[in-house]
Amino acid sequence: MIHLRRAEPADAMAVARVHVRSWQAAYRGLLSDEYLDGLRPEDRATSYTFGRLEHDHPTTIVSVEHETICGFATIGPSRDAGTEGIGALHALYVDPECWDTGVGRTLVHEARQRLAGQGFEEAALWVLVGNVRAERFYRNDGWAADGSRRSDEVWSVTVDEVRYRRTLP
Repeated sequence: MIHLRRAEPADAMAVARVHVRSWQAAYRGLLSDEYLDGLRPEDRATSYTFGRLEHDHPTTIVSVEHETICGFATIGPSRDAGTEGIGALHALYVDPECWDTGVGRTLVHEARQRLAGQGFEEAALWVLVGNVRAERFYRNDGWAADGSRRSDEVWSVTVDEVRYRRTLP
């Protein structure tokens, strides 16, 4: 059974492991092998700020199965210019061992519900160009590309992304 809860500071290393493993599996062929192989959870864990309760600060939800974090979603207000009042799914990652088990669908559903509960009527997210699996996942969940593209630096690598949007329940 999938249990969802808000991330806590003590979750940082477990979330970082999911984050890194997911990048290494999902972005293989899209980013260099050398770069992906060099990612370390220890480096990522220090950047999380779980436990902050400010309304405009992102919130991370973790999926826990058998006391192990197997996925997470980070939500909050959109940071994009011209999208004031729109929510954002800043991150959604599931450990590759848990792909195709419903964890991602459960997390994205909860993320949408929480954004709607915060008063957002629409949400946006960014997908790495060429990430066919993610594009299919989000389209199946009612998201659609809105024509916006960007190059962004994430984890010290420049990535090309396309924006998706959808209305919230």
